[in-house]
Amino acid sequence: MKIALLGNPNTGKSSIFNLLTGLRQHVGNFPGVTVDKKTGTLKIENENHTIIDFPGTYSIYPHSEDEKVVYDVLSSPNHTDYPDVAIVVLDASNLRRNLFLFTQIYDLGLPTVMVLNMIDIADKDKLEISIEKLQQLFPEASIVASNARVKLGKDRIIKAIQSVQSSNDRTPFLDGEKMVEIENKSKQEEEAEKRFSKIDSVIDTIVTQKPENKIRETKSTKLDKILTHPIFGYLIFAGILMTIFQFIFSFASIPMDFIDAQFGALASWVSTSLPGGVLNDLISQGIIPGIGGVVIFVPQIAILFFFLAVLEETGYMARAVFIMDRLMRPFGLNGKSVVPLMSGVACAIPGVMAARTISDWKERLTTIFVTPLMSCSARIPVYTLLITLVIPKSKVFGLNVQGLVLFGLYLLGIVAALGVAFVLKLIVKSKSKGYLMLEMPAYKQPRWGNVGITVLEKVKLFVINAGKIILAISIVLWALASYGPSDRIEKSVVAAEKYGEQNSLSEEELADLVAGTKLENSYIGIMGKSIEPLISPLGYDWKMGISLITSFAAREVFVGSLATIYSVHDDGAENKPLKEKLLNEKRADGTQVYTLATGVSLMVFYVFAMQCMATMAVVKRETGSWKWTFIQLFVFGALAYFGAFLSFQLLS
Repeated sequence: MKIALLGNPNTGKSSIFNLLTGLRQHVGNFPGVTVDKKTGTLKIENENHTIIDFPGTYSIYPHSEDEKVVYDVLSSPNHTDYPDVAIVVLDASNLRRNLFLFTQIYDLGLPTVMVLNMIDIADKDKLEISIEKLQQLFPEASIVASNARVKLGKDRIIKAIQSVQSSNDRTPFLDGEKMVEIENKSKQEEEAEKRFSKIDSVIDTIVTQKPENKIRETKSTKLDKILTHPIFGYLIFAGILMTIFQFIFSFASIPMDFIDAQFGALASWVSTSLPGGVLNDLISQGIIPGIGGVVIFVPQIAILFFFLAVLEETGYMARAVFIMDRLMRPFGLNGKSVVPLMSGVACAIPGVMAARTISDWKERLTTIFVTPLMSCSARIPVYTLLITLVIPKSKVFGLNVQGLVLFGLYLLGIVAALGVAFVLKLIVKSKSKGYLMLEMPAYKQPRWGNVGITVLEKVKLFVINAGKIILAISIVLWALASYGPSDRIEKSVVAAEKYGEQNSLSEEELADLVAGTKLENSYIGIMGKSIEPLISPLGYDWKMGISLITSFAAREVFVGSLATIYSVHDDGAENKPLKEKLLNEKRADGTQVYTLATGVSLMVFYVFAMQCMATMAVVKRETGSWKWTFIQLFVFGALAYFGAFLSFQLLS
C-alpha cells in the first residue's frame, strides 16, 4: 500500500512518521518539483508498505508551493503518489481547527485513519474528547488516540490501517461538496465557511471542558514573557547560539582527532600493502585524504543538528522566529523570511526553497537573494579547520576563544544578509506589504528518538552528498597534481636535484624540494600559478587558489582539495594530519603560509562567497531567471574579495 501521512503543522506528524517507520526512511523529491519527499517503510504482517510524509497544511487548497503538492496528489487518482490509505494526524488539544482538514480528506472518499495525537496535552488542558461521538460523525473512518512522543499508539494505528475500508457511497461530512479547482478562490472560501459552520455546530458534543486548569497555560505564558521579550529574548537567543558553538569546539575535538588518525592509518596501510603504481597513488594520495577531509567534521555537523533538532522539538524555534520578525521588518524582509534564513544555517538550498511561503514577490526575492549569506553546515569544515590553525586554544571570561570566533563568523553572515536586504529594499520597489502568521506550539520535552533520527538523517545526507562530489573532485585533482605537460615535471626534478647537490641540502630537504617542484610543474600547479597574482593580495598562495576554485562545486570541498594537494606533495609517504601539514607550510622566503591574517582572510572570504553550484541552480529555478543568480554571484564575490583583502591588510 501507499499510505499518505497528512495533517496541520505542529500536530506531531513527524513523531508519528518516526514511530511507524523508525530508521527505514528516505528523502527525495516529489516528481516534477523540488519539494522534499520523505518516505518510510512500515512492516505489517511481513508485508512492506510505503508511508509518504506530506508537507503540513491547514487545507487541501494550497497557499504555498509545498502545500500545492498535497493538492496535486489528492486531486489526481492517477498520480504516482496517490494513496491507498490516508492517515490524518490531529492535535487533540486543538480539535476544531484540525477537523477542517480531516473533513476535507474524509469527503474525498479515501480510506481514512484519524489519529488523535498529543492526547497528553489535551488531558493537561482538561479537555475530554468523545471518540464515540467522533465515530458517529465519521462512521467509515478508523479513529485512534496516540501520544507518539512517548511511543504510545503504534499498534492501534497499525490495526486501524488494516481495518479501514474505502466506500464509494460514503456519506460526506459536508453534503454536496466536491473538490474544487485550485484557481476558484471564491468557491474555496464558501466551502470553508460551510465546513467551519458545521464543525462549530458539533464540536461541543465532541469536546468538553473539565474543571478549568490554568497551570500549563501559566507556565507557558511566563516562559514566553521571558523568551520573547524585546530585549531578553535576543540575549537568550544569542546565548543559545553561543552555547552551541562552544559545544562544537569543546566536545568535537576528541572524535575528530580519532577520525583523522584512522584515515591517516588507512592511507598508510593502502600505500604499503597494495602494489606500487598509479592505483596505489590514486587511492592513498587522492581518494582517502579527500574523503577523510570531510568525514572528520561529522562530529561537529552532528552537534549542530542535535541542537537544532532539540530547539525544534521543544517549541523554542517558533519563538526564535517570532522575536527575529521584529528585527527583519526594518530591513525589508517579511516575518516569514526568518524560516528560510534559519533553514539556511543548515543548508542554503532548502532555505531558498522555503521562501515559497512568502506571497509578496519583492520580499520573496530579497529572502532568496540573502539566504546564502547565512553560514551553512558546509562552511563548518572550512571554519573549524582555519580556526584550529590560526586561533589559539585560550579562554576569555571562561569562554572558548575558538567558539567565540565561530559565533562571530555566523554573526557576520547575519549582519551581511541584513545589510544586503536593506539595499535591495531601496532598489526594488513593491506596493504590497507582507505579514507574519505563526502558530506557537506548546512547550514540550524533546523526544530523543526524533532528535536521534534527525541527526542521523542529516549527517548521512551531508556525508553522501558531499562525499560524491569530493570523490569525483579528489580523483580529478590527484590526476592534475600528478601529471604535467610533456616532460616538464621530469626536467624540473632534474634541476631540483642538481640544485640540492650544489647547495648540500639534507636528504629530507631535498625530498621536500623535489616534491614541491613536481607539484608546481603539474597541470594543477600551472593553473594555480596563473591565478596567484589575483589572490596574493588576499594572502593566498596557489594551493589555496586551486582549493577556492574547486570549492565552487561545494564549499566543504576546500578542505578535501587541500588534503589531496598536500598528500600528493608529500607523495603519500608521511600521511600526517592535514592541520600539521598546513602549519609546517612555508613560503619561498621562509615565512609561514597560514598566519592569523591569512586564516581570517580565508574565513571572511567564505562568509560572503557564493560558492555552491547547487544553490545557484536552485536560485535560478526559484526566481525563474539567470539574471538574479549572476547578480548574486557578482555581489557576493565582490564582498568576499574586498572583505578578505581588508582583513588580510589590517592583520598583516
